[in-house]
Amino acid sequence: MSQLAKNLENSPTAARRQREREARYQTILACAEDLFASEGYHAASMEKIARKAEVSVGTVYFYFKNKEDLLVKLLNDISFHIRELVGKEFSRSEATLSGFEKAGLAFFNEFCLKHPEKIAIFFRESVGQSAEVEIQRKKIFDKIITDILGALSRLFDKMGWTFKNPLAPEVMAVSIVGMYERVAYQYLIWQDRSSELAQVGQDALDFIVGGVQSLRAESE
Repeated sequence: MSQLAKNLENSPTAARRQREREARYQTILACAEDLFASEGYHAASMEKIARKAEVSVGTVYFYFKNKEDLLVKLLNDISFHIRELVGKEFSRSEATLSGFEKAGLAFFNEFCLKHPEKIAIFFRESVGQSAEVEIQRKKIFDKIITDILGALSRLFDKMGWTFKNPLAPEVMAVSIVGMYERVAYQYLIWQDRSSELAQVGQDALDFIVGGVQSLRAESE
C-alpha cells in the first residue's frame, strides 16, 4: 500500500465513514431483531427491515447477504451476551456452588427479563429454519454446554470432589441448558408470566444446585 493510500485510510474522514458504517450495521441488526421477535422471522421481510432502519433494501443487502445471514449474526450476538453474562457471574463467585446459583439468576433476571426479544429469537424464531441456521444453533449450544462442563470441573476441583461416573457432568450440563430453555420458553414465550420468572428461576436453580451436589461420588 502506498503512503498516500495509508494516509487516506487513517484520515479523519475515513474514521468517520467507518463509524457511520458500523452504526448503520448495528441499526439494521437491531431493527431485524425487533421485527423477528415481534412479527416472526418469516413475516419480517428484508423490505420491512430496510423500512424500519430507514435505509434502502440495497443497503441491507450490502451488509447482510440475506435474511438468514441476519438471523445467524443475531444468534451469535445473543449467545455471546449470554455466555459473557453467566460466565462473569460464575467467575466472580470464585467457582462455588453459590456461583452456579448466581449465574443462573443472572440469566433469568438480567437477561431474560431485560431482553425478551432476544429470548424469542434464540429459543423460538431460530428453530426449524435452514440447515445453515441449525448448524449454527448446534455450535452455539455446544459452546454453552462446554462452558458448563468447565464450570463443573472447576467447582469439583476446588471442593476436592470427584464425579460419581464419567457421564455425570455431561448429563448435568445438558440438563441445565434444557431447563434454562424450558423455563424461559414457558414463562416468557408461551405465557406472559414475566412477573413470576424470578421466583420460578430460583426454584429451578435450587433444583440444579441439588443436582450438582448429587454428582459427587458416594464415598465422599
